[in-house]
Parts: sequence; structure tokens; C-alpha cells
Amino acid sequence: MGTTDTTAGAAQPAGPLAVRWIHGSPSAKHNTDPDIQVYAHDADTVVLRQNMAVDYEAPFLFLLFGEERAVLIDTGATADPAHFPLRRVVDELIAARLAARPHPGYGLLVLHTHAHGDHVAGDGQFAGRPDTVLVPAGREAAWEFFGFAADPDRVARVDLGGRVLECLATPGHHPAAVTFYDPHSGFLLTGDTVYPGRLYVDDWAAFGRTVDRLIGFAATRPVTHVLGCHIEMSTAPGVDYPIRTVHQPDEPPLEMTVAQLRDIRAAIAEIGDRRGRHVYPDFVICRD
Repeated sequence: MGTTDTTAGAAQPAGPLAVRWIHGSPSAKHNTDPDIQVYAHDADTVVLRQNMAVDYEAPFLFLLFGEERAVLIDTGATADPAHFPLRRVVDELIAARLAARPHPGYGLLVLHTHAHGDHVAGDGQFAGRPDTVLVPAGREAAWEFFGFAADPDRVARVDLGGRVLECLATPGHHPAAVTFYDPHSGFLLTGDTVYPGRLYVDDWAAFGRTVDRLIGFAATRPVTHVLGCHIEMSTAPGVDYPIRTVHQPDEPPLEMTVAQLRDIRAAIAEIGDRRGRHVYPDFVICRD
């Protein structure tokens, strides 16, 4: 991996993702949705959502295929494969792809947006899996892998074979946070830094720098969607679902835009030094 060259381009929002996400039910006991929803955006780009009946966090995960290996970004909120069969689902998706496009020794790389428990709980399911590299989510291991320990401002590259992700250190929500840009899909994968929900800020100064960096980065790449790892807002502007909700029938889309990154930047400036919960139409900023 090395530092990327900047590629000129402009942010190009695309139409909505062609999916209706599973969003829980009034009774988790009687929920009939799959434990993991699988949405194939294209043949090489898969978005997964964990069922709220399994864990209220209902995080999104991303499986991206290159010619030589795939990358799984995050492993969800539940360790037990009996309740959250992530390894089985990922193996089935990889097997289906290899049936159409065989490649001996096809690898799997497991990376993370950050180290909170609802993004790493399934790591153990991949222990001992052949042709697999799992990079721990903690800052020391993750930032060493990306080269951020030596240069936190670099743009790292992860080559999947014909598909190269660009990776940025983006602390603020979590010290080890990483954002991934996929030129193939135009997805900017922001983890818990930016998503339609409660943006919990651990380091206010770092969060502001990160949002500035994302805006600047997106100005030089064709970003189709900004995708975080949760939906917590409702379709009513400024109204979020309570914590531990297991039924969210009126969710907005997961996908956000570069314009909404600028809205977050404006909110940061407006909040200034004020702590507390700050409500905006598309997100809530929570600063202790």
C-alpha cells in the first residue's frame, strides 16, 4: 500500500439504492425477517444489514469483491453464529461469485470502520478461515496496517485485484476510525462518523477536522453515496428513534450526500463550544 495520487472528479450523487431495508417489528419474538439482509448493489458490491430482532443496533456491513480477494468491512453486533450467521452468509456469497468466476486461493480481508463492539462482535467467526486476513479494529493494529501510525494524513490503498479502495484515518467518533472510498461504486463508507442518526463525538476537534477532510476528499472524487453503518432517524425531520428501538417503520434512506457532509460542517460551526444534544433535520450531534 502507498499514498494515492489525487484523482480529479466531482461529487456525483446517484439515485436511491434499490432496496427496502428490513427495519424490525413490534415484537422481536415474532420477527420473521432474515438474520442478515443481503442487498447486491451490483455483482461485486454487497451491503448487509443485521436484523434488529437480533440486535437493536442493526448495523450495516459491506462486502466488496475484487479479482483476487474480497474485503468485509465490519462484522456486526453479535458473536454467536447461531443468531448471526455472518461467516456462513459471507462464505455463500463468495462461493457464488467463484462459481461464476473461479480463482484458486481467493482471499478474504476483514477490516473495520472502528472498534466499537457493534462493529467487531463477529470477528471470531472468521478465526481459522482459510485464505483470510483479519486486521483487528483497535487503533494500534488498524493504523499500523494502513500506515496511519507513521502518517495519519496519508491516503492508504487496499488492492483487491482490479479494485483499489482508498482509506483515510478519520478520528472523532472513535480514535481508530477509518473511512473507505470505493471508486468502483462511488461509495464513501463513513462508519459511525456520518450516518442518518446520532453522531456521537468522542473528540470534538478531531471530528471537525475529519468532516473537513471528508468534504475536501469528496470534492476530488465522484462520490455517489455517503454510507454509514446505522439508521436512527425517522422520516420526520429532526426526529430520531429512541435508543434500543427494535421497530423503525419510517426510516429515511441509509445513503447520504456530500451536501449533507457540508450540513454537518455548518452544524459544527454553529454548535461551537456548546456541549449536549444538537438536533438537525437529518442527524443529531451528541457532544458530551
